[in-house]
Amino acid sequence: MNRKDFLTLSSLGFLGVSCGVSGTSLSTKNLGIQLYTVRNAISKNVEQTLEKLAALSFKNLEIYGYDGTFFGKTKSEFRTILKNTGLQVISSHHRTGVTDKENGTLLQNWEKTLEDLNFIGSKYAVCSYLPEAERTIENYRKLPEILETAARVSKQNGIQLAYHNHDFEFLKMNEENNYYDFILKNTSADLVKMELDLYWISKAGLDPLIYFEKYPERFPLWHVKDMKSDTKEFTEIGNGMIDFKRIFEAKEKAGLKHWFVEQDSSDKDIFESISMSKKYIKENGFFVR
Repeated sequence: MNRKDFLTLSSLGFLGVSCGVSGTSLSTKNLGIQLYTVRNAISKNVEQTLEKLAALSFKNLEIYGYDGTFFGKTKSEFRTILKNTGLQVISSHHRTGVTDKENGTLLQNWEKTLEDLNFIGSKYAVCSYLPEAERTIENYRKLPEILETAARVSKQNGIQLAYHNHDFEFLKMNEENNYYDFILKNTSADLVKMELDLYWISKAGLDPLIYFEKYPERFPLWHVKDMKSDTKEFTEIGNGMIDFKRIFEAKEKAGLKHWFVEQDSSDKDIFESISMSKKYIKENGFFVR
């Protein structure tokens, strides 16, 4: 599908209909999504998936899986897809490289990664996940240095480094700290920002607002996803137990700049779930102005 045909169908709402979702646009320029949400569709056809997201009024992306290519596309090919769909990459997820020694990790070929991220316009690079083998006290003690070293190089290349949490970071490290606090206390607030996953911190039983008070303006990125009250499974935004209104009221204290819809799994078609989340977001005005 060429850009002219895509824009015509999008303006008429036909792309939304073909996806089983509404083609109505939102009055926002910064509705974002983490592409891991649609990883199954991405694996089949990157361009068609991004066209569907654009038809749903998403503008900003957080990507994952860079390994020297972007979803199997060269940086030039991927930038062309972004241009054709009117989408922009805000952030990109990467692992440390301590155990998975692959290109695109903080410890492997990081300067080339940053060069490619700059080429596609990304503003942030995020340490996304610690494999189980890295969740030892010894590795956690080394993590601040790994993050700061990568962050200095990132800063020199005009990209901000951040760290994304799951729930295991909130386990106790010692009497004084959990692992998350240890990372926050032992990294520079300027060099290493945080991408707060609202689902995982809630699942761990902790209050995001307490962290906003303790570490103001440290959380420019959020993952916004909801949790079922009975099973604690992922669900559409607004269908679970997380009080997003209360959290978004504290966005200035947090230093929020961008946030991304994410849903790791769904009991529905994932594009139906995304559409439901978007509807709730629109009705409640959860935007960064």
